[in-house]
Amino acid sequence: MARLAKRKRPSRDFYTVKEQRKVDTGIFDDRTMIFLSKFYNKGIIGQLLFAVARGKEADVYIASAGESEEVKGKQYVIIKFFRVETSSFFKMEDYIIGDPRFTKIGRSKIAIVKTWCKKEFGNLMVAREAGVNSPTPYMFNGSVLAMEFIGADDGTVSPMLKDTAVDSPEIFLDNILHQVRLLYKSNLVHADLSEFNVLVKDNQPYIIDLGQAVSVKHPNAIEFLERDIRVVLNYFGKKYGVKRDPKEVMWQIVK
Repeated sequence: MARLAKRKRPSRDFYTVKEQRKVDTGIFDDRTMIFLSKFYNKGIIGQLLFAVARGKEADVYIASAGESEEVKGKQYVIIKFFRVETSSFFKMEDYIIGDPRFTKIGRSKIAIVKTWCKKEFGNLMVAREAGVNSPTPYMFNGSVLAMEFIGADDGTVSPMLKDTAVDSPEIFLDNILHQVRLLYKSNLVHADLSEFNVLVKDNQPYIIDLGQAVSVKHPNAIEFLERDIRVVLNYFGKKYGVKRDPKEVMWQIVK
């Protein structure tokens, strides 16, 4: 059997990923494995462990932290795999086209998903720099994104707001709206905020899933912001009886 030329031979990291091709029934194609191999090579992750969420557009896994400076002192890392074949590209385009940060994107499925991955990384960077409670992004490559694990030392991810009874709902709501205002001051609107996209850790809200977040210069930014506020207020109104005027809250955020 002929040997591959040295320059064409797959890297050791490629084989490391190939050994984990099937983890917790998650199947990755060769392209995804090549993307993932760089996370091993850069020391972001040590081993892919198990899936914590599966969706139409992305699968989320926990990995053990590697030895790079970015994850120093961390035990776990979240790895998000954006799906190519099942993602809703028309929905993605609604949040990309019109955002002045992304003027040149390819029209193929993989090009749009790569842009989406890059977009979430950038949005998380903005959020962290703004002081928002959100995961710190570590690295992205192709359709794979690595970010901070929000959860307990035993690897349990912090629960979503929808699955938690918060102690002081008025204060907790104020804290969420404060995060929304910090984002807006940094020229971002989450655009899909709900009880599904807020984790609760130490009685504090952590905003997640910022892939669809748009610049305030996006033509639909205000519409998205109004929707975010309405959804959050409706949730706290129905579950806790906390009543707020959406117009007043909107004014407090954008003033």
